[in-house]
Amino acid sequence: MAPVRNGIIRDLRRQLFDKILHLHLGYFSEERKGDLMSRITADVQEVEWSILNVLEAIFREPLIVIGSLITMLFLSPSLTFFVFILMIFTAIVIGGIGRTLRKSSHQVQEKLGTLVSIIEETLGGLRIIKGFNAESYQDKKFNKENNEYRRILTKVLWRRDLASPLSEFMGIGVVAVLLWYGSRQVFSGELQAATFLTFIYVFYNVIQPAKQFTRALYNVQKGVAAMFRVEKILDAKNNIQEIPNALSIQHFEHEIEYRNVTFGYKPEEGNVLEDINLRIQKGKAIALVGASGAGKSTLVDLLPRFYDVQLGGIFIDGVNIKHYKLHDLRSLMGIVSQEAILFNDTIYNNIVFGLENVKEEDVIRAAKIANAHDFIIATENGYQTNIGDRGNKLSGGQRQRLTIARAILKNPPILILDEATSALDSESEKLVQEALLELMKNRTSIVIAHRLSTIQHADEIIVMRDGKILERGNHRELLKKEGEYQKLVELQAF
Repeated sequence: MAPVRNGIIRDLRRQLFDKILHLHLGYFSEERKGDLMSRITADVQEVEWSILNVLEAIFREPLIVIGSLITMLFLSPSLTFFVFILMIFTAIVIGGIGRTLRKSSHQVQEKLGTLVSIIEETLGGLRIIKGFNAESYQDKKFNKENNEYRRILTKVLWRRDLASPLSEFMGIGVVAVLLWYGSRQVFSGELQAATFLTFIYVFYNVIQPAKQFTRALYNVQKGVAAMFRVEKILDAKNNIQEIPNALSIQHFEHEIEYRNVTFGYKPEEGNVLEDINLRIQKGKAIALVGASGAGKSTLVDLLPRFYDVQLGGIFIDGVNIKHYKLHDLRSLMGIVSQEAILFNDTIYNNIVFGLENVKEEDVIRAAKIANAHDFIIATENGYQTNIGDRGNKLSGGQRQRLTIARAILKNPPILILDEATSALDSESEKLVQEALLELMKNRTSIVIAHRLSTIQHADEIIVMRDGKILERGNHRELLKKEGEYQKLVELQAF
């Protein structure tokens, strides 16, 4: 059973991880990261302990019970019928406790998910927690949930531990009633004493497997609650679907077109983008500017299909992006975001992330273009240096230059830069800006920028507010209009 049990758990974890990788981004804005981590670890472990460990009993014990019942029927149908009624009564009582156990078990798993979420948030935000002297606040928050988890778990374990004495009590009760009923039949001459004693012996063969089965059933009830939480992820609907016989696209030839695009994350919250029309010719640099919440990041997130538009469509070379293979579509794009997202791995592996059969000289060339090579070779093990969790061993500018090196190595025809320099100091910004200009050469670029100095040389600047395009043109044209763009420029100059 061990390889079977472990194989099932391995497959379950693999399915969960695969599902999480392929779910649309909107799903994760609704769910807590810590709770998802709890489901893929603690809930799967609970399934193993509570269900798979007792599979043997679940399959074996009923066979013994069925065999014994057939023998009992052969010996005395009336006594068997009487015992059967008593066993149904016992099952109803135990089943009722089992249902409350499953309900409480679900609460246990939910609380554990909340606990893991608090731990994950605390580890990620230690700098802020310490900076605001919020250790006691976070401690109280954790202790409150931890005590609640202990209280619910204690109730669940009480009910589970009630299974054995309850089944013992029920078994003795059934035997006592059976002895009374059977002895009456023996004394009245309806049943021979030898047959009755044989019947009692066979019935004892039913009691032990029945108790084992009851105990297993309790464990299964506890595991079913964990399985429901696991299935909630496995059954989650993925809104980003690839159509059958989707088209392949290897090269970007002409233009990207946003045609009457309207989009909102939730119907009740209204639209984030309203009737956007935009053409981006191949090789051009387009800049998106505007206040926070104008819809700039949402506009670019629609292009690699992180989300799908509700109305209108986005077209690449005249074909709706929904008709392309998702892998091919995203292969056309390189993304450098405001937050430098790196992994707890070596510098080399972070640069080649997602790519195969990469030559070392290509990695070094990409790092040099990104102004990253000098600081990389100055580290302890050069390109094989581990950068820690989320790259925390490096400075902000160094992390950002690594993400640019990653984009350069991918060599995509379409480049998305989402406020790539906004979190940097002036010196780091200068180095990163030089790397970005090198990266943008001969590419179609969509640049989101708060610092307007970084986008003055864009071929077209799109000014957005409240999900709509207010103005468009190059830097000089927009200044002449003396509109929204000029206000933004004056605010930054001030």
